[in-house]
Amino acid sequence: MYTPILLAMTMVYVSGIAAVAFAIGIGVALVYRRLLNVGRLAKARVDAEAIVAAAKREAANNTRQAEIDAKAEHIKYREKFEADTEETRKELRAEERRLTKRDDLIDKKMETIASKERAVEVAERSIAEKERALAGKDRELSESITQQKSELLKIARMSVDEARETLLLRIQQDVETDAVKLIDRIVNQAKETAEEQSREIIITAIQRYASEHTCDSTVSTVDIPSDDMKGRVIGREGRNIRAFEKATGVDVIVDDTPGVVVVSGFDPVRREVARLSLEKLIQDGRIHPARIEEVVAETDKEVTRKVAEIGKKTSVDVNIRGLHGKITQLLGRLHYRTSFGQNVLQHSIEVAYLSQMMAEDLGLDGELARRAGLLHDIGKAVDHEVEGGHPQIGADMLKRYGEKQAVINAAAGHHGEGENHDLYTAIVSAADAISASRPGARRETLERYIKRLEKLEEIATAFEGVKQAYAIQAGREIRVIVDAENVDDRLAAKAARDIAKKIEEEMTYPGEIRVTLIRETRCIEYAR
Repeated sequence: MYTPILLAMTMVYVSGIAAVAFAIGIGVALVYRRLLNVGRLAKARVDAEAIVAAAKREAANNTRQAEIDAKAEHIKYREKFEADTEETRKELRAEERRLTKRDDLIDKKMETIASKERAVEVAERSIAEKERALAGKDRELSESITQQKSELLKIARMSVDEARETLLLRIQQDVETDAVKLIDRIVNQAKETAEEQSREIIITAIQRYASEHTCDSTVSTVDIPSDDMKGRVIGREGRNIRAFEKATGVDVIVDDTPGVVVVSGFDPVRREVARLSLEKLIQDGRIHPARIEEVVAETDKEVTRKVAEIGKKTSVDVNIRGLHGKITQLLGRLHYRTSFGQNVLQHSIEVAYLSQMMAEDLGLDGELARRAGLLHDIGKAVDHEVEGGHPQIGADMLKRYGEKQAVINAAAGHHGEGENHDLYTAIVSAADAISASRPGARRETLERYIKRLEKLEEIATAFEGVKQAYAIQAGREIRVIVDAENVDDRLAAKAARDIAKKIEEEMTYPGEIRVTLIRETRCIEYAR
């Protein structure tokens, strides 16, 4: 029983001793640690003092080095400043020398100007004196001229107006001579470059297009088998012929000519309708007003269809696309229209192809030129219905149906009329002249032919200095003989040009007329 207690007490005692020993150990450790820290602090203080001393020494060294560097930099900048200052001083001294020299020059110029001003003043005084002297001489000269004029007028027995007119006439003659020389020089220069090329283009176009047809004769007569049929055409008291004329709008001429009835009318389509209708009535034999109206109506429809077919066929043959329907019908109507005996539709086709060839040779649009050539005479299809010339009528119609401006210009100006001329107008005009003037293309009555020749000679002989004039080559040329004493070579060229211009203004003719002026001087002597 005591043993466990003793054991327990022993254990308690041992535990107490252990605790005291532990506590003592901790206390010793703390004391040791403190002593250790005190030693470290002392060492650290010594190290710190050594570091501070070293830092002070290094700072002192750095300060001395910085002072040394600063002094060196200061010396460097000072030397640079002194160098720059010296350079500036040199520039300023050079500028000062330049300004001094400039002032010297300005002073010299001022002296020169002053001397010139003095010279100008002297010259002005001299000029003023000369002007006064000239004024006096001018007055003397005017008085002398007036006196001489009066003496000349007394000697010449002419008034001032007459003398002025004589002088102006002489000046006019001199100016005309100079103008003729200038015109000749310009014309010769133009001919040298243009005549050869234009001739080559036109000849090439003519050679490439050779038409087979010549003059087309339009028939306006109807054959009558017998006089009995002629009487039936006339009808009782002329009722049949009156009904026929009313239905067709043409005049029927029945005279004593055997076997022929003449159909006359300005409208070629109506004339064709009348001719065909009369032939049908003669073949049928039944001629009375009702039958006449029936046959004329049927024939009119047939001709209208034929006109449309001809227009379409022409546009296809010439390869013209996009034509308005009305323009196509007008082309068909040209088939029945003639000009000086030449079929206008065939003439238009010729002009179309000739225009295309010449335009292509000149580097232009051949298709556009062909279109303009085909439609240039379209106004002739209705010129008997609309007032005015066929060029303006055709241009108005083409404009109404939306044709191109070049085509409209060609239609309006192919006879030299109108204002808007271009290259295509000139080409179409040349092609029109070629087609109209070729041999066999056109014909005219003997009476008109004689009148045209007489008119040519009358125009030529009306000019001053012309002795004789002869129309030759069927009116294609007129030869004018002038007085060699009153007309010199220069005025002869002007007279020929004036005659040609007068012919263009007063006459209408196909193609062109050549004016040849002849000035001849003959010297005759006899040896005896």
